Amino acid sequence: MNQLVPGTPSLLRAINDRHALQVLLDRGPLTRPELGALTGLSKPTASQLLARLQEAGLVVLDGIREGLPGRTAELYRINAAAAHVAALDVTPAGIDVAVADLAGTVVAEHRLPTPGRGAAGAGESGEKGVVAKVRAALAGAGPDLPPPHRVVIGIQGAIDPGTGRLGYAAHIPGWHIPDLLGALRDGVGVPVDVENDVNLVALAEQAHGTARGHRDFVLLWADAGIGSALVLGGRLHRGATGGAGEVGYMPTVGAPTVREVGRRADHGFQALSGGPAVLRVLREHGLRGATPAVAVRHAVRAAEGGGKLAPAAQEALREVAARLAMGLAAVTAVVDPELIVLSGGVLLAGGETLRGLLERELHALCLPRPPLRLSTVAGNPVLAGGLHLALDTVRDEVFSSTKVVSVLPTGAQG
Repeated sequence: MNQLVPGTPSLLRAINDRHALQVLLDRGPLTRPELGALTGLSKPTASQLLARLQEAGLVVLDGIREGLPGRTAELYRINAAAAHVAALDVTPAGIDVAVADLAGTVVAEHRLPTPGRGAAGAGESGEKGVVAKVRAALAGAGPDLPPPHRVVIGIQGAIDPGTGRLGYAAHIPGWHIPDLLGALRDGVGVPVDVENDVNLVALAEQAHGTARGHRDFVLLWADAGIGSALVLGGRLHRGATGGAGEVGYMPTVGAPTVREVGRRADHGFQALSGGPAVLRVLREHGLRGATPAVAVRHAVRAAEGGGKLAPAAQEALREVAARLAMGLAAVTAVVDPELIVLSGGVLLAGGETLRGLLERELHALCLPRPPLRLSTVAGNPVLAGGLHLALDTVRDEVFSSTKVVSVLPTGAQG
């Protein structure tokens, strides 16, 4: 039989500190009375708590509130500079970086081009090249900032937890090394997470976008490549080898199989609905564009414009929607989500026109009929999801302790 352990004064202080810091993050800046009212603490306890958090470097003064009855009141806020996090979006062409402070404000951004298969960093390949590339990207983003407390890397692949190797990423050379996480952690000097890029998009949607408040949803990403992410019971589902959601490889009716064309050729859902396939469909109907997203945008304008290209554009968009629905129906039938979020260049370029066509096609193919909604996360959703994941961990670490905060990252030596 479990026995309840009475709360010690230090435990109760830690709980109050953690709660107050979260309130300041969500509602600040606040006066002492406001913080006390929102946390349920007495004025003396709230004053002691603020003094303790100030000494720990977690809370700072934020000016004076004037114009109210009685004497002026001091305002307090989270010390945003107490910790920083970084997110990286790794693609074959480059690395995009964003650095955020503890309050979640983006304080620095950078792009490191990495053209060509040999550009692993400083002319090196393998472990040294990957580490050099990440270090260069971080240095470019925040040369005057303290090292981040945590780094989250989004990449077009997935780490197999059983082997520690990156899979589903043959198109990104240099990253296929043993113990990728360990190599990055040791080389960069701070905790590093490597996450599938579409999974990070789903986390961003769950935290800030269309999927907020939903515990079961599928995110479909369609651009040059096809991918998806699954959130089940409020948690991201990665699968046994990290490959849950890698639907580009999924056998799909109407597409060649890996047996027929080999592993190095497009097959499955990617061959049916990936960017090259979308371009082919649109070109067959007389529509052009430098990229799949641009071509889809032109098709939508033509379809809605009523000109001579309108019938062809409408037919082309219906075919694109039918192809996407064919693969999405298999996922929907198995997962039965309450919502499907649409993201990626092709789907966002298609807007409500393509969304409506895809929803009708999907509902005609399977019994579950979840609503389809477009992504509402602004900017780079991979970086947004990476920062959210990093901040969630770092805030938990920082807010759970009122020890004096160092500007050095976890594990660094002063």
